[in-house]
Amino acid sequence: MAHPRLLIQIILIYTVWFRLRHNHHHRRRQQHHGLRFNRDRLWSPNYNSSVHRVEGSVGLGPPPPTPASVSPPQQTQNKGFGFTAAAPGAGFNALGFGGFSGLQNSQVQPGATANATSSQLLNTASALSAPAVLNDERDSLLARWNQLQAFWGSGRGYYNNSQAPVEFSPDNPFCRFKAVGFSCAPDLKDEEGCVALILSRPEAEVRSQQQQLVESLHRTFGGALTISVNVEGVRALPDDQTEVLIYLVERSPSGSSKRIPASTLQSFLEQMSVKSQLTALGVLMSVSRTALSHAQIKQLLQNPPAGVDPIIWEQAKEDNPDPEKLIPVPMVGFRELLRRLKIQEQMNKQHQTRVDIISNDVSELQRNQATTAAKITQYKRKLMELSHRVLQVLIRQEVQRKSGFAVQLDEEHLRVQLETIQSELNAPTQFKGRLNELMSQIRMQNHFGAVRAEERYRHLKQQQDGLSHLISVIKDDLDDLKIIEDGLQDSHSQTRKIS
Repeated sequence: MAHPRLLIQIILIYTVWFRLRHNHHHRRRQQHHGLRFNRDRLWSPNYNSSVHRVEGSVGLGPPPPTPASVSPPQQTQNKGFGFTAAAPGAGFNALGFGGFSGLQNSQVQPGATANATSSQLLNTASALSAPAVLNDERDSLLARWNQLQAFWGSGRGYYNNSQAPVEFSPDNPFCRFKAVGFSCAPDLKDEEGCVALILSRPEAEVRSQQQQLVESLHRTFGGALTISVNVEGVRALPDDQTEVLIYLVERSPSGSSKRIPASTLQSFLEQMSVKSQLTALGVLMSVSRTALSHAQIKQLLQNPPAGVDPIIWEQAKEDNPDPEKLIPVPMVGFRELLRRLKIQEQMNKQHQTRVDIISNDVSELQRNQATTAAKITQYKRKLMELSHRVLQVLIRQEVQRKSGFAVQLDEEHLRVQLETIQSELNAPTQFKGRLNELMSQIRMQNHFGAVRAEERYRHLKQQQDGLSHLISVIKDDLDDLKIIEDGLQDSHSQTRKIS
């Protein structure tokens, strides 16, 4: 009798094989009607665009390809980080102003790449369709198992006893766990020279040792006095990693300065000797923050990445919420999805921190505004008082200055106007009568308020008077009892003397 675990494994393998066979026939029927349908529930040509955008985490994905990294679909192993190879031995010291332009990128032989790709595809096809390991009916079961591993994106596919197995990774064209998201395209020009360095150290440590990092990078770039390293910004990344955005400025003997282009700086950083020094500083990778031209974006959109269905790619381009700022990028495997999720959480934390800072600033501004409004009211009242005092001083001064002079014509007109205003104010039906009526109403309201308050506390006053009277009665009774007790004691003492 076979081992129970082995039986369970065989049952699971046959179940998976049956489902794969059923899906295969179903796809054949769909293709017969001119449709491309994918039973994978993670992505399909008719996927919901809203879910697609959530998984894409707009603006949080890997940096888009740089001009040096735009390549045919089968050469996308760099995942869009824009790594390019530079000729070894090139440096800063032997170059003058703009000397980076002398660096040349080493090109891979197209024939060798094509042969390696063809051999890899042939071995993968052999492992998935016709393995020859056991040379019996078990090879068909092994082929189904290899197909399952290829769909999952993990494992080794054995197809020949004399050949090494095929390594199945999420990048293989048959992996089902794929989706397309969106990332913000860089908007910096190549002349600005911004290159991002990803360090395997937390943000706090990088910020505390920023000066030492700049000095170490300066030594890595040759230590020339005409070159200075500048930090544009520092940003925290998941998994205790940090992104440092740098640019280099080269000064000529004449005194003028110029930034080294980002493509030239990136080519220099890709030299093996420089990469080893950067690795010693904790640098994991370098990314050029250079905007793509319209021709490069067009080429990128026309060529779907390796393993991504063209229909999915076309649908992603149609669902792009902002084609001017966002470009579609593939998400292959659960690790990439987890990485984007961590970046999204990190960005959410940074946004929340920024929102808290803005909220505190707004609260502080509101408090300052309330304090300022109170001070303005106080200063207005003080200004009114000072204005009245100044007016009184001016009146007295004018009276003293005009004393002994006859009344002038304009003063007579002013006196007539003032008397007219005074008579209008003193008229019974005019302002003075209304003011007197208002004053009488205010006095009545104050009187009624006092009466109500007196009525409210009258009951308490009566209780207090009753308690005071009761206390006085008790005191009188205690005094009478004291007198009686003293009389009894005196009569008792006299009786004892007589006896």
